Amino acid sequence: MDHPNLKVAIADGVAILTMSDPATLNAANHGMTQALTAAFGRIASGEIAVRAAVLTGDGRAFCSGANLSASGSLTSSAGGPRDVGATLRDVYNPLVNAMRELPCPIVAAVNGPAVGIGCAFALVADLIVAAESAYFQLSFNRIGLIPDGGSTYLLPRLIGKARAMEMALLGERIPARQALDWGLINRCVADGELHATALGLAKHLAGGPMSLRLIRRAMWASLDTAWAEQLDVEVEAQREAGYSRDFVEGVTAFQQKRPPAFEGR
Repeated sequence: MDHPNLKVAIADGVAILTMSDPATLNAANHGMTQALTAAFGRIASGEIAVRAAVLTGDGRAFCSGANLSASGSLTSSAGGPRDVGATLRDVYNPLVNAMRELPCPIVAAVNGPAVGIGCAFALVADLIVAAESAYFQLSFNRIGLIPDGGSTYLLPRLIGKARAMEMALLGERIPARQALDWGLINRCVADGELHATALGLAKHLAGGPMSLRLIRRAMWASLDTAWAEQLDVEVEAQREAGYSRDFVEGVTAFQQKRPPAFEGR
């Protein structure tokens, strides 16, 4: 699904998805969000044949949150209050679910403010690289809503209850350096190095074995499963990885003392 607020580029086995509405600091409107969901769907189906993805923003922001300036953001077509929960269910949740279920790794390149649902978009990625000038913020308390897009699920698991409560209840900005110290993100780099760093990581992942898909699936599963169940998850994933061509190539390359040439299958 093409949309004027989403740019999609392919480079060296990596899909680069750029949210692009600089005038609103890439505020997420319905069209942009649905276009992102469709793009991740095309990657999952193989229509876009890549082995890693980068999600970033155009200009000086990653995503400033949902576009509250859009017409009808407060009222329904009938003139009454809008069901914000239904919008979340029908528009935003399909995107974060599509990201979670993607069969290849996602790198978020956070080039500026990641606010509200924009913060959630970053958190669902597998690796998060932020520019030094970037920050993360859950400012839902200022508009009388709650953090969404999976934020209330991910944050306590990423940074613990105390810091998650601080982000959600106070709604303060968390600068990139502090986010790194908290364990919220993976890398904090100079602004001018952000895209090269994120793309470099994504290209490295794109050259990896098909087991990367199984690794991310097992890691996601571990957030909800007990010890014994997770051991079973590992057994099934390892069985699938063991039948892959990449496993044969990896062992052969190890025996021959050369770098492996993985095919992603």
